[in-house]
This record gives sequence, C-alpha cells and structure tokens, in this order.
Amino acid sequence: MPDALLHDRPLAPEAEDTAKRRQIVDGARAIFLARGFDAASMADIAREAGVSKGTLYVYFRNKEELFAAIVQQECSAHAEGAFDLDPTDPDVEAALTRLGNNFVAFLCTREKASSLRIVAAIADRMPEIGKAFYETGPGYGITRLKAYLDAQVSAGVLKIEDTEIAAAQFLDACQSTLFKPVLFNFAPPPTPQRAARVVDTAVRVFLNTYRKA
Repeated sequence: MPDALLHDRPLAPEAEDTAKRRQIVDGARAIFLARGFDAASMADIAREAGVSKGTLYVYFRNKEELFAAIVQQECSAHAEGAFDLDPTDPDVEAALTRLGNNFVAFLCTREKASSLRIVAAIADRMPEIGKAFYETGPGYGITRLKAYLDAQVSAGVLKIEDTEIAAAQFLDACQSTLFKPVLFNFAPPPTPQRAARVVDTAVRVFLNTYRKA
C-alpha cells in the first residue's frame, strides 16, 4: 500500500487514544516548564495541547494527575536508557563510564532542572508526587546500579560492604560540580568534555576503593 494511503487511514482507537494522551502530556509539559505548577491552568494546558477542555478532562481529572504522568514518563525514559546494565558484564570500568555519561547527559539539562524545581516546590503539599518522582527516578537508578554491583561482588570482581551506599555515592560523584549549577541557574549545562572528565574521575575513585585486588 502506498505511503500516502497509509497516512490517510484513520488511527485505530488504541493508537488514537495513545496519540491524544501524548499530545496532552506534551502540551502540559510546555506549560508547566514555562509557568510553573501553581500558575498553570487546565485551560492553558488544553490550549497549548490543541484540545478542548472536555477532551482534556476525559484523560486527566486535574493538573496533579497530569504532572504525575509527566514525572512518570520522564523517569521511565531515564530508567530505560541510562540504567540498562548487564549483570553478567565484568568490565566494571566500561559499564560505569557508560552509565555515568548517560546519566549526566540526561540529568544536566535545563528541562530536567526545571522539572525538579517544580517537584521540589510542590512536594510538601503533594508528597505522593515527590514520592513517585523519587521511586521512579533517583531511587530506581540506585536500585538498578546496586543490583549490578551485587552481581560483581558475587563474581569476585568487587569488594563492597554496602552496595546501596556505593551506588548512591557513585551517582552523586558523577553529577558533582555539574548538576547543581544548572539546577540553581548559576551556569549552563556542562560541555561533553567537562562531563566526561567528572565521570572519569568518579569511575577511577570508585574502582580504587572497591575493585578487588
């Protein structure tokens, strides 16, 4: 069937539903990033997404649900990319270097910093959103890295007493001097060269501490 005819065919109900939901979430993300959570309205979001308010409420009851969906989407993308670790891979240096560079590239952007500011601002009165953000983002990353480190300890490659602490410290070291300047609008995102240097330092310190002699 020619491509033109394929494009003219209506979407299946499931595909249309998914596409409309994604359209709404993308519009909401743009509004939240531009105006913050409190200043955003469902009317603004509907306008940005190009849908009616009636359609918007079919998918989401309120902007809290919408923001929770954005948090879930962003954290899932993070988990699926940066933390794709193979527990059978004994090359810890290469694995941690890939992880560190992917993690920093994902984290150190203006968009991610803006999202984190919004989460932090509303976490007191909506702790369920803060909890969801941590569990599907930072907490999930630590858990995935811990599982990889556990496998390397069992294989005799590493010697670590507490792999959860080691995982968290490594991730913190990778973003050291890189993320907070972006978060507080003190500096732009780091260059790839600067990020690679910080990650390389984090990997060397980690291996010097935990690699089994």
